[in-house]
Amino acid sequence: MDVKIIRSKKRVKTVSARLVDGVLVVRAPARLGEAELQPLVERLKQRVLKQEAKKSLDDALLQKRAQALNRRYFGGKLKWQSIRWVTNQNRRVGSCTPTHGTIRISHRLNEMPPFVRDYVIVHELAHLLEANHGEKFWKLVNRYPKTERARGYLMAVGLEELEA
Repeated sequence: MDVKIIRSKKRVKTVSARLVDGVLVVRAPARLGEAELQPLVERLKQRVLKQEAKKSLDDALLQKRAQALNRRYFGGKLKWQSIRWVTNQNRRVGSCTPTHGTIRISHRLNEMPPFVRDYVIVHELAHLLEANHGEKFWKLVNRYPKTERARGYLMAVGLEELEA
């Protein structure tokens, strides 16, 4: 991503950024040194990239896919309040809060093969029945035939540990 820095003598404290025709336009105080500015620019760049990634995600399509997987692997008996894409999961690819019936799927999965996304959805759906990673839980998850392959993929990219 190209970055254009505009310095202003009128700007005293704040640094701001916005995307204009694919270029990150950063406005900063004129007195701010390059060494101070660069980490701020990098942080703003990451924030804008997350916002742009979020725009391409469709929670309604995610909901439809979860419903299809629920029918196929759980007989349609699971109920949840919400399933949505999130951009703030840096160490996980998904999470579930069974008591609230909420499931969150990392935006990073949008770039992965569909069988990996489906595995993570099935994994999180299984948490609605079994909150831990015990034997009953893995029996539920292993109904999905590509579980081992998907876990291997996630291990290879450093997002799943050997003993989850």
